[in-house]
Amino acid sequence: MLLISAVALLISSCERPDPEVAKILPQPTLIQLALATTVPPTATLEPTQTPTATPRPLITPSASYAGTPTPDPTRSDAPALVGKYALHVVSSGETLNIIADIYDTTAAEIADINDFDVDDFLSVGQELLVPTKSDGVSPSFKLIPDSELVYGPSVKDFNVADAIAFFGGYLEEYREELEGVDMTGPDIVQLVADRFSMNPRLLLAIIEHQSGWVTRQDAEDDGFPIGYEQAEYQGLYKQLSWAANLVNYGYYGRSEGGLHSFEVGGDLTIDFANDINDGTAGIQLMLGNLPSATYQSWLSNVGLDGFFATYNQLFGNPFIYTVDPIRPADLQQPPLTLPWEPGKTWYFTSGPHGGWASGSAWAALDFAPQHEQLGCYQSDDWVTAMSDGEVVRSGNGAVVIDLDDDGFAGTGWAITYMHLESRERVPEGFMVKEGDRLGHPSCEGGFSNGTHVHVARTYNGRWVSADGELPFVMDEWISQGLGREYDGLLLRDEVVKEACSCREEGNAIAKE
Repeated sequence: MLLISAVALLISSCERPDPEVAKILPQPTLIQLALATTVPPTATLEPTQTPTATPRPLITPSASYAGTPTPDPTRSDAPALVGKYALHVVSSGETLNIIADIYDTTAAEIADINDFDVDDFLSVGQELLVPTKSDGVSPSFKLIPDSELVYGPSVKDFNVADAIAFFGGYLEEYREELEGVDMTGPDIVQLVADRFSMNPRLLLAIIEHQSGWVTRQDAEDDGFPIGYEQAEYQGLYKQLSWAANLVNYGYYGRSEGGLHSFEVGGDLTIDFANDINDGTAGIQLMLGNLPSATYQSWLSNVGLDGFFATYNQLFGNPFIYTVDPIRPADLQQPPLTLPWEPGKTWYFTSGPHGGWASGSAWAALDFAPQHEQLGCYQSDDWVTAMSDGEVVRSGNGAVVIDLDDDGFAGTGWAITYMHLESRERVPEGFMVKEGDRLGHPSCEGGFSNGTHVHVARTYNGRWVSADGELPFVMDEWISQGLGREYDGLLLRDEVVKEACSCREEGNAIAKE
C-alpha cells in the first residue's frame, strides 16, 4: 500500500507525510487499483526528438551499451476509454466514496453515470464508468532502469565522495549544518542515498541537471539547487530529499500503489505511458512537479536530450548498469525475530508506513517499550538484532544490518533499525547474532515524536512493503495493512494486535 496520510501518533511515529509534498502529489492511491494507466487521450502529446551525438561520459563505465531503451510489454491491466469515461474495475475493500476520491468526483456522479443508486453495494470485479480528466500520456522514452533508481547491486563499488571529487564542482565544497552536525556536500548526498535507499548516481544526476553543482565550480548557490523554491526547503538536504521523495513516490506508487497519473506544471494531468518502466515513471513525476515546469519544458526534460543526456554525460548510458530482476519472483523473507529482548513487552505503535518519508513503499513498523512517559525520553531498554548479520551503517540514528555476508546493504536482504540513540549504539563493522543488543530506542535521526524503534526491510536496495506480498514475519507475527498508512495489524494464530498511539492490551506484544 502506498497512500498519502497525515496521521499524527502521540507515542511514536516517524517520517510522517510532509504537507507540502502532499499538496503536489496525486491523491489518493489505493491498493489493487485496477486502473494502472489510461490509454491515449483525445489529443496526442508526444515530444519531437532529434537524436544527437552521445557525449563521452566523464566517468567511463566498465561496460558499454550500444542500444536504446526498449519498451516493456504493454500493461494488460490498463483500462479502455469508453467515450469520455474510463473503465474502473472494483477491487476488494473499495467503496463508492473511495473510488470517487480517486477520480476527484462524487459518489453521486458515478452512480448517475452508471445508472444505479448511490447506496447500492459494489462487488469485486464490477466495472464502473468513471470521469477521466487526463490531458495526455507521458512519452514512452525510458530514462533509467528500475535497478538504477534503488541503492542496489549496481552501485556496490561506487564511492560518492570520490565521484564528487573527480567532478570537482561546487558540490565538493558545499557545507550545511544538519541535525546538529556540520556536513559536506558528499556527506549529504550519501545521507539522502542511505535514508531513501536511492542510487547516489541518480541523485548526482538530478543535482547536476538542476543546478550544475556537480561539475561547475562557479555554479550559483541560491539555496535551492533542485529548484523547489520554498523557504522551508532551503539547503541541499531538504532540496534533494524533496526530489528523492517524489522519485520514490512515482516508482513505488506505480509499481504497487495503483498510481496511474500525475500533474505537470500544476494544471495538466498526465497518465503514465503503458510501455515505460516504474523507474522512468518516478523521474517523469519528479520533473513534472518542479515549480518551473511547463508542459514543453517537461517534455524536453523527459526526452533524449534532457535528464537522460545529463546522466549519460556523467556516467554513461544508465542501462549499462541494469540488474534484472531487482526482486525475484520466488523471493522469501529469512527468519526474523521481534526486535527486543525476551521477557519484555513492547507496543506496536504504528505501521505499515513509509520506509523513509511518504513516497517510499510502506515498509516500516514501529514499536515502543513499556514506559510511563509519552513523547521523547531516554530509555534503557534494548533494541535487538532480528537476524544474524554485519552492521554496515551506524549513525544519524540508524543501524543497518546486511544479512548476506557481503558487507553491502544493497545486495540481498538488509534490515534498517531507525531512531537508535548514539549512547551504546553498536558500531559499524560489527558482526551480530540474532538477539544481540544494537542500541536504545530514542527520537534520534529524522522525524520522531516519541521514543521508539522503526524497522524496515530492503532487498537489493528496494523497500519491501510490510502490507504486500511479502509481509513482515517476526516470531510468527505477520504484518497486514488496513489501507491506511500508520494503521495495520500483527497477526499470530488467532491473536490480533492493531497499531495504536497508545500502550494498551490491544497493541501489546510480549516476546517469549
